[in-house]
Amino acid sequence: MTEQAQILPHGAAAGDATARPAALARWLFAIAGLIVLMIVVGGVTRLTESGLSITQWKPVTGTLPPLSEADWQAEFDAYRHSSQYVLMNQGMTLAAFKHIFFWEYVHRLLGRLIGLAYAAPLVWFALRRAVPRGFGPRLVVLLLLGGAQGGVGWLMVKSGLTDRVNVEPAMLAAHLGMALILLAAVLWTACDFARLAGAPAAGKARLPIAGLVVTLLLFLQLMLGALTAGLRAGYVANTWPLMNERFVPDGIQWFGSLWLTLTSDPFLVHFLHRWWAWIAALAIIWMAGALHRAGVARWAWVLLAITGTQILLGIVTVLTGVNITIAVLHQFVGALLFGAVVIGAHRLGVAR
Repeated sequence: MTEQAQILPHGAAAGDATARPAALARWLFAIAGLIVLMIVVGGVTRLTESGLSITQWKPVTGTLPPLSEADWQAEFDAYRHSSQYVLMNQGMTLAAFKHIFFWEYVHRLLGRLIGLAYAAPLVWFALRRAVPRGFGPRLVVLLLLGGAQGGVGWLMVKSGLTDRVNVEPAMLAAHLGMALILLAAVLWTACDFARLAGAPAAGKARLPIAGLVVTLLLFLQLMLGALTAGLRAGYVANTWPLMNERFVPDGIQWFGSLWLTLTSDPFLVHFLHRWWAWIAALAIIWMAGALHRAGVARWAWVLLAITGTQILLGIVTVLTGVNITIAVLHQFVGALLFGAVVIGAHRLGVAR
C-alpha cells in the first residue's frame, strides 16, 4: 500500500460546501510548531533557574512587562520574598533578576500568544462554517486543554515558591506531560484535516494499538527527562555508558515508596532515563519498519534520523556536564521526535 492510499468513509461529512480542511490543517500544524517552541523556551527557563522569577499569575494584566524602574523594583521585591531568593540567590542584583525574569516572561507571553493564535482563528473558522462536520467538539476540547495547561503551569510555579529553591519535579513533569498531550492532539487533528483535504470522503484515522504503545513508551521517556531536569539529575554523572564507572550507580536511596523515590532520587532517575531511552528507541525502530512495510518509507527514515540525533544529543549532554545549549537542543529534538511518532502512528492508522 502506498503513502497515497486512503480508507473510505466512516461517515465524515467533509464534503460540506464551506468546509476548508486544508486551511485548518495548515493552522493546526502552525499551532503545533508554536507548542514545540514553547517547550524549548520552557527548557531554557528551567536550565537558567528562571521559572520562579514571576511570583504571581496575572493572565491578562501580566501580558505587559515592567515598564518603569518602579515596576521593576516591585517585581524584584516580590521575588525577594520567595524561598528561592532567600535560600539560593540572596544578594542578587536587579540586573541579574531582569535576566531570569526575561525567560519566564517570554515563556508566559508565548503561552498567551498560542492561546490567541488558536482561539481567534477557531472563532473565524466557526463563523465561516469552515469546520467539517464532527470536528467542532474536538477543536473546543483542544482549546480547553490549552487553558488547562496554563493552570498546571501556575500550579507548578506555586509549588516552588515556599520552602524550595525550584519547582516540584513531579509538577514539572506534569507540565511537560500536558504540553506533549496537547501537541499530540493538535497534530493528530491536523493530520485528519490534511487527509480530508486530499480525500473528502475519507474518515478519521483510527489509532492502532501498536502506534499507541510506541507513543506511550516515548512519552514515559520524556517524563523521565522532565524528572531528570527537575531533580538536576543530569549533573550526578558525566560519563557514558557507565555512570561514574558503574552500570548501576552508587547513591540510589529508597525514600519509602516507588513514587517518592522516582520524584526524589536523582541517581535512580538519571539511570532510568539513560537506559529507558533504548527501549523507546527500539520501539520507534519497529514503528519505522512498520511504516516502511506500509509504503510510508519517507516518514520511516525521518523517524530513524530524529531518533539517532536525539540519542547522540543525550550522550553529549551527559559528557558535557549538561551544557545548556546541548541540553536545550536535546529537549527540542525530543519534542520533534514525539511529534514525528504521533504522525507516524496516524499514518499507520491510515494504512490499516
